[in-house]
Amino acid sequence: MPPKAAIIQPILMAAVMAFLMTALITWLNLGFPPDYLRRWLTAFVIAWPAAAFSAYIAIPIARKLTGRIVAWMEAKGL
Repeated sequence: MPPKAAIIQPILMAAVMAFLMTALITWLNLGFPPDYLRRWLTAFVIAWPAAAFSAYIAIPIARKLTGRIVAWMEAKGL
């Protein structure tokens, strides 16, 4: 992956995941009150940087684990 893409991809992935998860969790906790949009966007603004930071840590770990799992599966003929 090109260096610029390696920086941008986790940020975009985190944005999509934070956007969807904060919408879902806000809805599950509150339903749809009149100020739902404000509460959801507040949660998103807090969650997105945390998710982006987490993605930078998780992506390399997930990549290594995926490689190991695939190698194990291929060794077992799966």
